[in-house]
Amino acid sequence: MPDLSCLVLTCTLKRTPAESSSDLLGSQVLAAFEELGVAGVMERVVDHDVRFGVSTDEGDGDAWPSLREKVLAADVLVLVTPIWMGQPSSVCKMVLERLDAEISETDDEGRPLVFGKVAAIGVVGNEDGAHHVTAELAQALTDVGFTIPAQAATYWVGEAMQAVDYKDLDTTPEKTAGTTEVLARNATHLAGLLARSPYPAG
Repeated sequence: MPDLSCLVLTCTLKRTPAESSSDLLGSQVLAAFEELGVAGVMERVVDHDVRFGVSTDEGDGDAWPSLREKVLAADVLVLVTPIWMGQPSSVCKMVLERLDAEISETDDEGRPLVFGKVAAIGVVGNEDGAHHVTAELAQALTDVGFTIPAQAATYWVGEAMQAVDYKDLDTTPEKTAGTTEVLARNATHLAGLLARSPYPAG
């Protein structure tokens, strides 16, 4: 197994040091990868001055290029987002818009730079919508060129219109812990396969 790395981008609307359910789930995902020997880091996107746009660098102090370097350096990218009004957060949508630029960024053989990289998804919220949000993110990530493993999403949703968030729970629900483990295991397996046998050039 080659040495693999993971980047978790959490798309909470809250800046550090505010507590965040997305950050909590992201840290649990990172821990699951580390158990498998995959080194990783987690970045809270709102802590960086990422500009709106669809290029690799919007200039004028845009912080996306530094995050993009970490995306391109990692074998696995995990996007973790809260649910707002049944949708991924605006921060998450901004990340997807910035990743759109990767479609035209290719290697010497004409493959998008993120070909061979694996993506996975985490979702939290106190309302329904985890499957819808997962579907939106999976479609966007695969369009850009990432590969999605089997069962590559973990989530928790509480009772709709209630005040209990994921970060408020005393213990991690067994089902969420289980899906987090499966996400990390399958993503690690697939990333290892792609590292040894890249996609062919067109």
